[in-house]
Amino acid sequence: MEMYYSQKAVLEVEYFGEVGTGLGPTLEFYTLLSHDLQKVGLCMWRSNFSPDKQSKEIDGDELKNGKTNNISESGLSLATSDIVQAPLGLFPRPWPLNVDTSDGSQFSKVIEYFRLLGRVIAKALQDGLLLDLPLSTALYKLVLGQSVSLIYMIFFLLMPRLGRFCKNYKSLLVLVYVHRAIADLCFCGAPIEDLCLDFSLPTYPDYILKPGEENVDINNLDEYISLVVDATVKNGIIRQMEAFRSGFNQVFDITSLQIFSPDELDYLICGRRELWRLRRSLIT
Repeated sequence: MEMYYSQKAVLEVEYFGEVGTGLGPTLEFYTLLSHDLQKVGLCMWRSNFSPDKQSKEIDGDELKNGKTNNISESGLSLATSDIVQAPLGLFPRPWPLNVDTSDGSQFSKVIEYFRLLGRVIAKALQDGLLLDLPLSTALYKLVLGQSVSLIYMIFFLLMPRLGRFCKNYKSLLVLVYVHRAIADLCFCGAPIEDLCLDFSLPTYPDYILKPGEENVDINNLDEYISLVVDATVKNGIIRQMEAFRSGFNQVFDITSLQIFSPDELDYLICGRRELWRLRRSLIT
């Protein structure tokens, strides 16, 4: 891809030792590459499950069934479980601003993966090919330079649990501003101080939102929510998005996509998605 992304000619892939060339092997190449870019180990995407939890669930199920052939050293299934679980679409994982960015570091690799992702999507669009890459609507909006509705789009469609968490706290803050009765307010029956929240990003304890050992209380709750939102959709992913745009622009100008809506862009990249439902037939 490094050698051919800047060429306007259609890219065709041929595998050594296999008969055939043209559209079939090329589509297979893009499909395999799409799957590789969704792997948990790349640390590119948010996931509904943490790797540790996912590993434990897989280990338990496989051991019960006596199946261990497809388990990697990390405990993840080599077939499907190493793919990020994001039913509502892929969205970049936040990384703190003070993370190590030196060559060879994990984050430097993440940046290169996003730059590669931009090249792959741009080349696929240029050649009229489809990718098996379920990006979220929120990510498409950021790619197009559109504003994102934080509560609805990000929290309810992308991260429902985090959305309900912030929405409930926001409702609590409204009561503070209206009634000015801070001491008597509780969240789910418990005072804010008793929740033992610190200034780290939910699900990412290594992402420190604010230096120091200060805990969240009713007086700094608004600041805490603002920092969580900023880390989720702004500063925590800004370098990844810049790398994506940089890679995309090496093929053609990403601003030419602004004539499309997020749904139209998803259709161009992934094609029409259909929801399949299992039909259970009762055999009597």
